[in-house]
Amino acid sequence: MTFNDIFKSSFLENVTSISVLDMVLALVLAFGLGMFIFFVYKKTYQGVMYSSSFGVTLIALTMITTLVILAVTSNVVLSLGMVGALSIVRFRTAIKEPLDIAFLFWSIAVGIVLAAGFIPLAVIGSVIIGIILLVFVNRKSHCNPYILVLQCDGSESEKNAKAFLEKNSQRCSVKSKSARKGAVEVNFEIRLKDDNTDFINKLADMQGVNSAVLVSYNGEYMG
Repeated sequence: MTFNDIFKSSFLENVTSISVLDMVLALVLAFGLGMFIFFVYKKTYQGVMYSSSFGVTLIALTMITTLVILAVTSNVVLSLGMVGALSIVRFRTAIKEPLDIAFLFWSIAVGIVLAAGFIPLAVIGSVIIGIILLVFVNRKSHCNPYILVLQCDGSESEKNAKAFLEKNSQRCSVKSKSARKGAVEVNFEIRLKDDNTDFINKLADMQGVNSAVLVSYNGEYMG
């Protein structure tokens, strides 16, 4: 077998045509599921600064992945070249939120499954994943921790403030404390009994308390 015979092999000429209807249907479904992923992303976003461009990227990524997989499945030679081309691509954009990685993989997975022809799997799977994310990410709990920054004029007022906090919160613990002449600053981690934060106003009016600042803490915590 000569070098030319290899390139004339039926293996390399195994090209299957994709109808226009199949292409349009796959891209329309990819757009629809991409919009659904975008909707779930907007409803579950809990970061500081929302980026609409990332949501549009999810839609585009779903459609682009569908387009690529359709091309790969139709031509064996193109699939080999696509693997080589994608292997040299490097993405250096930092992912700020860990949950964003799940949305990126979700978009890619939907595009692959749609292009492979498993439409029910892509639709039903996306609906189930979206419901799970909406339920668990948006779940609110009154036990979420808060940081209370308390400034008072001495140890006596500090003891009274701590006793007041223990009475009006589910749990209260000291995280840090700094003292200087005539002033004490204490950082408490507290868990509220409910959404009512009016007790902070009463705490600030107590004798010897200079200020009380309540800050919601959205980071990872134990217990």
